[in-house]
Amino acid sequence: MSSKRGNVHRSRPQKYQNTTAFKNDLHDKSVQTKRINSIQISEVCEKCKKVIEWKIKYKKFKPLKAPKTCVGCNQRNIKHAYHTLCTGCASARGVCPKCALVEELVPKQQTLEEQLQLDREMQNMLKSLPERKRRTFLRYVQKKREKKRKKKGKQQ
Repeated sequence: MSSKRGNVHRSRPQKYQNTTAFKNDLHDKSVQTKRINSIQISEVCEKCKKVIEWKIKYKKFKPLKAPKTCVGCNQRNIKHAYHTLCTGCASARGVCPKCALVEELVPKQQTLEEQLQLDREMQNMLKSLPERKRRTFLRYVQKKREKKRKKKGKQQ
């Protein structure tokens, strides 16, 4: 690509192309790398989530060693890397804690263990209900599932 002003079109393909994808834990099997790879990113906007995922994927993520100072309340209570607002200030203002813009936040996803725990609690609750109430509840749940399927079918 020429450095001449206005020349933005390349006439050849890039010279070096990767044959294999980058793996951030290929030569580093440390505890810190495993912990960083297992981080669940939530309660930030979609754009910020993608940025943090990119940093984790390409080994650019640097976790915090000590809590940072919040821009909103000037308290040292930011415990997540790359955030500028604490969770309290961000939720009070209704903004993303990383970029401080009013965006829709990505909800926290439940882990498999949490999901199994909730399922067990639900089964125990259903066992304790009388038969009539149990069947009523199961019919209600079935109706909700059918409505979701119909909505998904109409959207596609």
